[in-house]
Amino acid sequence: MNKYRTHNCSELSKTNKDQSVVLSGWINKKRDHGNLLFIDLRDNYGLTQCVVDKSNKYFKELEKIQLESVVKITGKVVERSKDTINSELKTGEVEVNINEFEILGHCRELPMPVFSDQEYAEEIRLKYRFLDLRRKKIHQNIILRSQVISFIRNEMTKLGFLEFQTPILTSSSPEGARDFLVPSRLNPGKFYALPQAPQQFKQLIMVSGFDKYFQIAPCFRDEDARADRSPGEFYQLDLEMSFVEQEDVFKVVEKLLVNLFKKFSSKKLLQEKFPRIPYDEAMMKYGTDKPDLRNPLLIYDLTNIFTREDVKFEIFKKLVKSGSKVRCILTKKTKDKPRSFFDNIDKWAKEQGASGLAYFTIEKDKNISAKGPVGKFFSEEALKEIMKITSAEVGDSMFFACGKINEVVKICALAREKIGQDLDIIDKDKFSFCWIVDYPMFEKNSETNKIQFSHNPFSMPQGDLNKLDFKNPLSIKAYQYDIVCNGVELSSGAIRNHIPELMYKLFSLVGYDKNQVEEKFSGMINALSYGAPPHGGIAPGIDRIVMLLANEKNIREVTMFPMNQNAQDLMMDAPSEVSADQLKELNLSLKKK
Repeated sequence: MNKYRTHNCSELSKTNKDQSVVLSGWINKKRDHGNLLFIDLRDNYGLTQCVVDKSNKYFKELEKIQLESVVKITGKVVERSKDTINSELKTGEVEVNINEFEILGHCRELPMPVFSDQEYAEEIRLKYRFLDLRRKKIHQNIILRSQVISFIRNEMTKLGFLEFQTPILTSSSPEGARDFLVPSRLNPGKFYALPQAPQQFKQLIMVSGFDKYFQIAPCFRDEDARADRSPGEFYQLDLEMSFVEQEDVFKVVEKLLVNLFKKFSSKKLLQEKFPRIPYDEAMMKYGTDKPDLRNPLLIYDLTNIFTREDVKFEIFKKLVKSGSKVRCILTKKTKDKPRSFFDNIDKWAKEQGASGLAYFTIEKDKNISAKGPVGKFFSEEALKEIMKITSAEVGDSMFFACGKINEVVKICALAREKIGQDLDIIDKDKFSFCWIVDYPMFEKNSETNKIQFSHNPFSMPQGDLNKLDFKNPLSIKAYQYDIVCNGVELSSGAIRNHIPELMYKLFSLVGYDKNQVEEKFSGMINALSYGAPPHGGIAPGIDRIVMLLANEKNIREVTMFPMNQNAQDLMMDAPSEVSADQLKELNLSLKKK
């Protein structure tokens, strides 16, 4: 028999009544009732209430012991009285009368309580992450993460995928983010890079003749932190398939995600067949390529309305003449909302840096009219045309934005989210997935005015490859796709370009000559010239999937040992300085500021 425990702290029930048991764990909480001392003993599995009375020789020692000390308790299981049963605990019908106890690990004074899930400062939580991880909510999140990864592995194996590991030390490549560089001792003056993603390697696996690959892959990017992005490293389900089209990838990912979200959440899926939304349509209807489809609000283009003579809203009319666009958001049945609701949205828009949001509500007495600060500027015929374009009805309201296209798209996307929240029309008990498809292959950099790749440079362009309009690169669409859930981008993917000559041509449009492409991507270009199959894949983010399943808003809450906003590990004191000998060994010297 194990000397530390006969049972874990979630196992005991009425069936164990009168048994002598041994439990080990942390002292989660104590309640001193004078003659009786109640101790909640916690381990990885749960809690068991233990009790000792004043006559016990260990009473005073247990009374003084610090919370979070690790102890071994020997005692007898007794049934609780009906009025003391704790229905929230698996072990809530019993308790253990303590006969003996032993301290296995002393605990110093705690920098923060563990028994509470109350919010604490990030600095404290990350410096004492080992204590933070003992707290119930985050402890369960990390267990959920493990279970999700195990489930994914099993499902991928069932689908015929093989798991391979790709190199961690590789070469630097221009994939969009900053690389983490590692100096080479054996090759002075040269550096490895930690992989931003196994992009090139997984394509090489397909070229090597393996048909379906996956990996729970660590990825490293020197990026700033966000709520949904860790600085430094993250994990993704990396997968690639040979001899596939876009729909084949969708079929695999949809099946996996539907099974996964049904398994680990009680929330309902709005669709099990995920909608396919072209990028241009997403930007028009939602103002973003990461739309939250739980929000029913849509955005409409009303630019042409402001070229009509019977529209007298001169501010917008002048802007439209100079090239600005007008977009509006329709809200259903909001005629009874107070003026303050509309004014607060307008004020909020100005706080976001926009010029505000004009608004009116459609009314009807004898004729169609518009109530609100700008309603008087629209004739009945103009209002009818607006209602036709937007499918609006009497009693609906509209918010208008006018400006340069990028500015209007941005504020409308934010306003759609803000108004949806204020109207409480977003169903938080649902998951809504969609695919964003038909991304443009190229885009124009707003600062340099130069053509650049918009997404993944290794993607296959759409259409007849012999008839691509290279003189008009912004017209070329690619087989690139994103998977989005509740407004969170889980992954980008693509059907890959496996034709070297086409790759040279596409890279030439963004300023790379043939020699530069061969220098940057020598391994892959060389491999593709030896007979490469058509292939494609995707890489959903593990961290973001678990965030959604755990109903968390910050990725830190589902990551075991995250860094802070400045990419520092406060617990292990990283990054840290290294010795002069280490630098000398690597042929490096530091330039002091």
